Amino acid sequence: MSWYSQFFTELPNEFWRRAATPEMTAADVDFAERELRLSPGARVLDVPCGSGRHSIALAGRGYRVTGLDISAEAIGHARSRDADVEWRLGDMRDLPGDGGYDAAVCLGNSFGYLGTAGTREFVAALARTVRPGGGLVVDFSAAAESVLPGFTGADRVMHTGDITVEARTEYDPVDSRMLSHYRFIRGAEVHAATAVHHVYTSGQIGDFLTDGGFGEIRRFAGPDGSPFTLASPRLLVTARRVE
Repeated sequence: MSWYSQFFTELPNEFWRRAATPEMTAADVDFAERELRLSPGARVLDVPCGSGRHSIALAGRGYRVTGLDISAEAIGHARSRDADVEWRLGDMRDLPGDGGYDAAVCLGNSFGYLGTAGTREFVAALARTVRPGGGLVVDFSAAAESVLPGFTGADRVMHTGDITVEARTEYDPVDSRMLSHYRFIRGAEVHAATAVHHVYTSGQIGDFLTDGGFGEIRRFAGPDGSPFTLASPRLLVTARRVE
């Protein structure tokens, strides 16, 4: 069973819901609108959507949005917000595949959840879902050019309200993975979990997309449109479904 099918329960989800500010969400959606040149009423897939922050923001701007995620808790929370979004529970590779979406967004660093074979399956599913000429945004903070320069894996402690998170990350050089070990603490409640992010080079990500049926690939260091360079902490990739 995949690590991410077990990881995203209420306490980790609540921490990330608090950590992601409205300003961060708005900047991501501004970027997607601008770089994908979304038309009014465009049909957009958000996968995986987590607790729905990007889906809800996109719907609020008039787009027809489907949000899909494997976490029942996250989808339940998203539905409770009563947004005009079609919510679906499922694996990120289990996509509609009808070619009827004008764009897809994969925000929040989840592109690295899958190994090589799984990533190819995911990209192929996106290609079947997005119409020819439609756009794609991939968000990735585990690019080799981002994480390896100066990597230390130093312990971190993060706080959001009454939730404290202790984190330690190790790099697996055999399988090119980051293993992030977390302890989520809220009062007497303690939840330990490990997240796995496969590390790919910027070039490998481009190859995944090209081989899967996408072109016009562009790379950015953030939603402000700055160029991606060595040691940029974040990689945003845009692409177009080949006609």
